[in-house]
Amino acid sequence: MNAPHSLFAFSLLFQLVSSHEPATVSSAGGLAWTAPKTWRVAPSPSTMRVVTYQVPAAPSDREDAEVGVFFFGEGQGGGVQANIDRWLGQFTPEKGSSGKSDPTKTRRVKSGGFDVTTVSTSGTYSTGMPGGPAQPKAGWALYGAIVEGAKGPVFFKMVGPQKTVLRAHAELDELIASLRKL
Repeated sequence: MNAPHSLFAFSLLFQLVSSHEPATVSSAGGLAWTAPKTWRVAPSPSTMRVVTYQVPAAPSDREDAEVGVFFFGEGQGGGVQANIDRWLGQFTPEKGSSGKSDPTKTRRVKSGGFDVTTVSTSGTYSTGMPGGPAQPKAGWALYGAIVEGAKGPVFFKMVGPQKTVLRAHAELDELIASLRKL
């Protein structure tokens, strides 16, 4: 093969290979955001996720937390309250508690011109897909945000050991504050 053909073949092969590498995603549903520098992009366990961020564990925690970002498309993914109810349904009270998980807190804010609903709770988290096998994780917490974007809701769901999630709470707030329209 002569040099021009070799160069063309190499260029085409490079484009094909590089187009199949995982991209660092910072946008979905017409929204863009800036993730905290301490968060690492991790392999997503589901094709439903836009991106998964790994949040480093607090010094006393054994596991990292993760933030799953989901966008299902315009008119898809369910309403805000239905998702909050589903997320909270993955938590049960800790053994020895008064029968309630930690108080659930929700709030509505505006960020980047978008309506955002945040939710937080803690207790024993049941991992896994709905209807599938679940592994209980005691002492875990949730902090999530549902952003009502122009192309549909974008979901940011952080779960992990309670101290790690509490420490990263402000980082997710900073990510939400960075929201902008594409």
